Amino acid sequence: MRSTVPLLATLTLTVAVAGCGATDDGGGDGPIRIGQIVSLTGNYSPLGSENQKSVALAVDRINAAGGIGGRRITLTVRDDKSAPDQAVLAFNELKGESDAIIGSPFSNSALAVLPLVDREEIPYISLTPADEQVDPVRPYVFVVPATSATYAQAALEYFQATGVSRLAVAYDGRSSYAAAGFKGLQTRSGGYGVRLAPTEEFQTGATEFGAVFTHVRSSDAQALMVWATGPPAVALTKQYATAGLDVPLVLTGAQASKLFLDPAGPAAEGVTIAHSIGVTGAALPAGAQRTAVDELTTAFTAAHGYPPPQFAQDGWSGVKLLAAAIEKAGGTDRTRVRDALEGLTLTTPNGTYRYSATDHSGLTTEFIAISTVRGGAFVPTEFSAARLATIGGR
Repeated sequence: MRSTVPLLATLTLTVAVAGCGATDDGGGDGPIRIGQIVSLTGNYSPLGSENQKSVALAVDRINAAGGIGGRRITLTVRDDKSAPDQAVLAFNELKGESDAIIGSPFSNSALAVLPLVDREEIPYISLTPADEQVDPVRPYVFVVPATSATYAQAALEYFQATGVSRLAVAYDGRSSYAAAGFKGLQTRSGGYGVRLAPTEEFQTGATEFGAVFTHVRSSDAQALMVWATGPPAVALTKQYATAGLDVPLVLTGAQASKLFLDPAGPAAEGVTIAHSIGVTGAALPAGAQRTAVDELTTAFTAAHGYPPPQFAQDGWSGVKLLAAAIEKAGGTDRTRVRDALEGLTLTTPNGTYRYSATDHSGLTTEFIAISTVRGGAFVPTEFSAARLATIGGR
């Protein structure tokens, strides 16, 4: 039966309660205890709600198939309310009753708990892409989405291939995710022959972007790339549609969802978006990658009535990665699970992860696609279609 979770400030979701009274010694008969910190209320709730749906769905399916090594999973969920201090409180509630924790989609929340993860030495699977989580590597922290720097590099590959050498950039300076994306562009742009100008910083609560458009209009920029999450991206897209700019608007994976398309409406038409290849799974050839995408798409659509957005792919992939590591480790001993993650190669809807002792992000630019919104759908650009045809099927 599909689990449903009310959007409450604090809640506990228990999946497969059989055996939940047993004490887990890392390899016994008790349940595998997974905690989840997720934004169910506040600014990041559109992301968190999709994370949580797919995490619960993946756990349900694993339990229905007999669990991991015969042990079923219990899932305990805490809402960080889209606030770093609440994420810390949630972590402290979960740490003593969890074998591993799946982290928040909000970069600032994730960064707030990392010192606690280091101290407690508990496997932490992060559903946010901020580079600071894994650069430098933290022993117990593994990131599921492609990092902001990887997205920046993928965008630069696209710009180079399409002849864009002058790029305007606007980013949310209060978002670790967006700031890391901008930094990634700055660090790598010279290598791709791309000059960044103008560059505009705004705040998470921004609602008016006329000044950004004025500066872009008076420049020689050939495209505008925006790094933002949630309402600012929607507001900017709507205002861009009426601003009279004739350069392409390029957004990131945070907008690869009906949660952006629906409120943006007709203004989203023609916008270019970089995202996980799973978003355009129908464009993939037959193979392991397409199979992984189809498994999630079929299950999620049946449960929720619409295809999984990028945030749902992240949650599902996080559970798959953690389950594979626990199986490989032969139990839930934290050090063994960490070691198993560091040696793990696994194909999920997000791509093929190749974690190592020096790489806790695991994904490369080959698993990021560039699409244009056409008729309310994400349609791969020629640049990405060619790549998907040869890479995505592996």
